Amino acid sequence: MAGELEGAKPLSGLLGGLAQAAFYGQPPVTEELLRSQLYPDLPPEDFAPFLAKMRSLLQSIASADMDFNQLEAFLTAQTKKQGGITTDQAAVISKFWKHHKMKIRESLINQSRWDNTLKAMNWRVDLKSQSRHLDQINTPVAIVELELGKNGQESEFLCLEFDEAKVSQILKKLSEVEESIIALTQPA
Repeated sequence: MAGELEGAKPLSGLLGGLAQAAFYGQPPVTEELLRSQLYPDLPPEDFAPFLAKMRSLLQSIASADMDFNQLEAFLTAQTKKQGGITTDQAAVISKFWKHHKMKIRESLINQSRWDNTLKAMNWRVDLKSQSRHLDQINTPVAIVELELGKNGQESEFLCLEFDEAKVSQILKKLSEVEESIIALTQPA
């Protein structure tokens, strides 16, 4: 059975199929399809535990966001473990992770966001040219345009207008936040 599981191409394909469902949000590839396409000579009762082991290894590597030193240590430990993986399989997993680490990491970060994120911000200062009250004409106004959304979804746009007093209040609050951050991050 071990010889049937040694090929680099089938294992790389298997890892890609597992990554599609777990990390990229694509419809899962069925166990039967993976077995028939990648390991046709392997009986289903031998393939199921192998698939579970590879799924578990990939989940462990991704959830720990392993750098390459951690990955090497982890895979070495897996090769020495009873019922673990072979050194050839470890090499394929390592190569797969080197090629897919950033894409998987980005996908996991995007999946973990609950709310919208700030995609873009533009601002400018204008002078009011029209107003109900004459004393407000030619006064500076800060215009802030925010683009909010999630990756893969349509963005929402928010436009805010601040007079000089509001801008001063915001700047004061930001200074207070900055002071708090500095106080919390400085060693005691």
